[in-house]
Amino acid sequence: MKRKIILAGLLSAFILSAAGCADNSQSTISNVSETEISSENSVENSDNSQNNLMVIKEEGYFSAGGTVRTNSGEYVKGNQYLSKDGQTVHGDHATVAYQIPENEKKYPMVFLHGVGQSSRCWSTTPDGREGFQQMFLKDGYGIYLVDQPRRGLSGQSTEDASVASDSSDQMWFSQFRIGEWPDFYDGVQFPKDDESIDQFFRQMTPDVGMAGIDMISDAMSAVFDKTGPAIFFTHSAGGVMGWETAIKNDNVKGIVAIEPGMFVFPEGEVPDKIPNLYEQVAGVVTDPLVVSKEDFEKLTKMPIIIYYGDYIPAEPSENAGMDYWRATMEYGKLFVDCVNKHGGDAKLVFLPDEGIKGNTHFVMSDLNNDVIKEHISKWLSEKNLDE
Repeated sequence: MKRKIILAGLLSAFILSAAGCADNSQSTISNVSETEISSENSVENSDNSQNNLMVIKEEGYFSAGGTVRTNSGEYVKGNQYLSKDGQTVHGDHATVAYQIPENEKKYPMVFLHGVGQSSRCWSTTPDGREGFQQMFLKDGYGIYLVDQPRRGLSGQSTEDASVASDSSDQMWFSQFRIGEWPDFYDGVQFPKDDESIDQFFRQMTPDVGMAGIDMISDAMSAVFDKTGPAIFFTHSAGGVMGWETAIKNDNVKGIVAIEPGMFVFPEGEVPDKIPNLYEQVAGVVTDPLVVSKEDFEKLTKMPIIIYYGDYIPAEPSENAGMDYWRATMEYGKLFVDCVNKHGGDAKLVFLPDEGIKGNTHFVMSDLNNDVIKEHISKWLSEKNLDE
């Protein structure tokens, strides 16, 4: 008999047992207070809504996309410890953890992290509050949390690579607009206690080799092949993967882009370069990508909303991190104009203009992430994506 998992009150963790990975019908959640596993009959005999219970009807993991590299030579049975000839490695895929609630909504949600992050950034906050995973799961959305190729749970690469220790905590603290180490910005909505900052730094995770836009967006397209029609949440460097995945796969039915770091424009309509200090200091190029008009117009087939938090100046800044986000948000405004000019439905929300202040680059982790979630929920309802 297939078993269901019933979570009393707030869902506070998503930790699957090894048995759950092998057989979703026997999956368990551990470290969740007041968690009860019941048979199908006992579930059906209870009034879950009155008892404030959430029923998870299915959960598990799967991989999507990727490649298989085969060594030259011929594999000889029994010789596998002495020779690598003819042996294979499966890698460069995305790894997806999912939870599907009972009576789920029409469109589930697929979440992709940004630079230096994993799916953990959607699951909880550095101070242990609910993340977007739990918030939207309780609203009835199926949830798919992705680790991109060569990152986190998708660390298997088909190419040799080395991982260097990178002492950059203070740089990220600034780049993510939490403050200028060791000082926080006035009014910042990020948790400030030492333990939370320690947890935040420890959720950073490195790449196992370089994973380009094509590799990641191909894997994400394979994810959408498995999920079917869904809403795509992206963050930061994952933003460009949202545009590229939606171009490749029409199962993307809406995009919620949290502070995307790059945009795409059709040939012949690329805006003039917006200089920023970050390019000079970091030695990187932040120009938009160019796609065909035909591909760009695929982005007009679904509603798009883009969010940016606080501490982004209107004028050029001597703070390289802030200046990067100034230029990026300006490109975002031009992207929205271009999508809408081509008949699409795109919107950019600068949260301070909505009276929501103090947000960092990690709006899903900020102290007011519940406010941001409700703002997104209202938009989903307006676009009929919450049915």
